[in-house]
Amino acid sequence: MQAFTVHTDRAVPLRRSDVDTDQIFPGRFGTRTSRTGYSDVLFANWRAEPDFVMNKPEHQGATILIAGADFGTGSSREFAVWALQDYGFRAVIAPRFGDIFRGNALKRGLLAVTLDERDVERLWTMVETAPDTRITVDLVRRQVSAPGFAVPFELDDHTRGRLLEGLDDITATERYLADIEAFESRRRPGLPTTTRHG
Repeated sequence: MQAFTVHTDRAVPLRRSDVDTDQIFPGRFGTRTSRTGYSDVLFANWRAEPDFVMNKPEHQGATILIAGADFGTGSSREFAVWALQDYGFRAVIAPRFGDIFRGNALKRGLLAVTLDERDVERLWTMVETAPDTRITVDLVRRQVSAPGFAVPFELDDHTRGRLLEGLDDITATERYLADIEAFESRRRPGLPTTTRHG
């Protein structure tokens, strides 16, 4: 997993609330079996509309998404996070997130930042007025900033630490591999053991 420290780029102002995981990643595409290759189906229904914000040339290639309240509600669909990352998004800013979506995002290295609705509105206006505006999402300082704008955000120390180091569940567990192997070597014969692959 790619570490996240400080990321600065342009943003997409998605002025929509209650965006559920089926809107992010329509279920009809869920038959694929890989974890990559989903950038073409992100917001597929909306991207079919010519005036959808992500279709505007001035927002092409932006890697920060600024969304409305309750982003990522609905079913537990990891595909939604994978599609956002495959498209190139490194961070999503919103007033509220679906709990499962936010958990999936943070475990995969997509930083889900919660800001007050007034601050999200300020960012939307800023980016709509000047699409080249650079937004900085600073996980080291736990702050979102832009010209004339600097707002802190909260994230627990454990999750922040894992993101800063680029550790997913597997790589975080592998840090204790020597301890695990030592424990397994002391167990009584006949008890279940772990098997190391690779």
